[in-house]
Amino acid sequence: MLSGSIIISTILKHDSKQTSYKIALLRAINDIVLSFPDLRNSHKDVAIPLKLLAQFWVAYYWPFVNPDSPIYQGQRSKGNDGQLRNDMSFRPELTALRREWETIVRSSHPSDGFYLINELRITRKYQTYPKSLHQCYAAALSAIAKAMEMPIRYAGPGNWTVFNKPLKYADIDDTIIAIPGTKSQDKCLIINADLWQTFQEMSLWIEALCIHEWCLFSERVQQEKPVHRGLVYQLLTYRPDNRRPLTWERNNIDILLMEGTEFRCPWTEKTISQGINYDLDHILPVSLYPINELWNLVPSDPEFNSYKKRDRLPSQETLQKARPYFELAYSNYSKSVSLSKALQEDVAVRFSTVLGNVNLPIILATAVVNLIDSFGEYRNLARF
Repeated sequence: MLSGSIIISTILKHDSKQTSYKIALLRAINDIVLSFPDLRNSHKDVAIPLKLLAQFWVAYYWPFVNPDSPIYQGQRSKGNDGQLRNDMSFRPELTALRREWETIVRSSHPSDGFYLINELRITRKYQTYPKSLHQCYAAALSAIAKAMEMPIRYAGPGNWTVFNKPLKYADIDDTIIAIPGTKSQDKCLIINADLWQTFQEMSLWIEALCIHEWCLFSERVQQEKPVHRGLVYQLLTYRPDNRRPLTWERNNIDILLMEGTEFRCPWTEKTISQGINYDLDHILPVSLYPINELWNLVPSDPEFNSYKKRDRLPSQETLQKARPYFELAYSNYSKSVSLSKALQEDVAVRFSTVLGNVNLPIILATAVVNLIDSFGEYRNLARF
């Protein structure tokens, strides 16, 4: 069997492509491997729900469905009725989702797709959006998941040669582990253990090659207006730079502070108590990955957060020093009924080895340290 790196590079550089689907598929797998690092030492095949892969496609293709300046992702052929077909089968559904989002949020940023998928993964945030957005989102995910079966089937030489046909999780061998939050009826793509390991070890290279090939592909597609690869690169690498208010989280933390609970900044070790100004810091910066899950939010020294940490990741040494203060924050959250429930929900969609453990703050702090460290290691990011 070919090595994982040869399989990936062959698909990206040499497979025939009528659309950018194959590139998007590999990039989504790569992002998912990075997003769930506590599966990295399992040495088992992993089941990924198609709906989770589809969420990443929402983010990737979001800037290409701007109604005012669409960027086509494949040639548009004429049907028997003489009408031009869509380049992407899911373009109507994703365009409708983008229009609905922009009506509600009044934002039209290329990275809004990333923000949206992470908002709607969190139950308490999902519930704050109207039913109309939920319906558009469900329709887009369904259409994308259906389209995704084509690149899964035709990746590599022939049919089903790299990936097997997706199956419902309930029908999959119980030796295969699943992404946290996978339901029994979810149709899943199986990634074998060796290929999963390759994605882990070569994450930075795979990301770069996916974006490079995607830019070249889009430039070659006949567009209504010529599209330069540089523009495509900008659109594919946008990340959210606007922080949404974390009002609910801050209000509940303020209640704990008023009740006498104390936090410690994980970076400066300064005590944070009632009356002391604090930032609600994203441990994993929102500019790298927009995760507003509660485990990723800790009270911190605002001066250090604004002027020193900013969008950098902590080093291994800094993470180890910060670990006890992550534990303290998670222990404090557990004192609040609302925050405790939110923490449990957010852990359930991210970590497979934490939920149900009686020492949740300790185990969770370790899992978060490993996640942050893996981001820095696999993507070679700046650290403090």
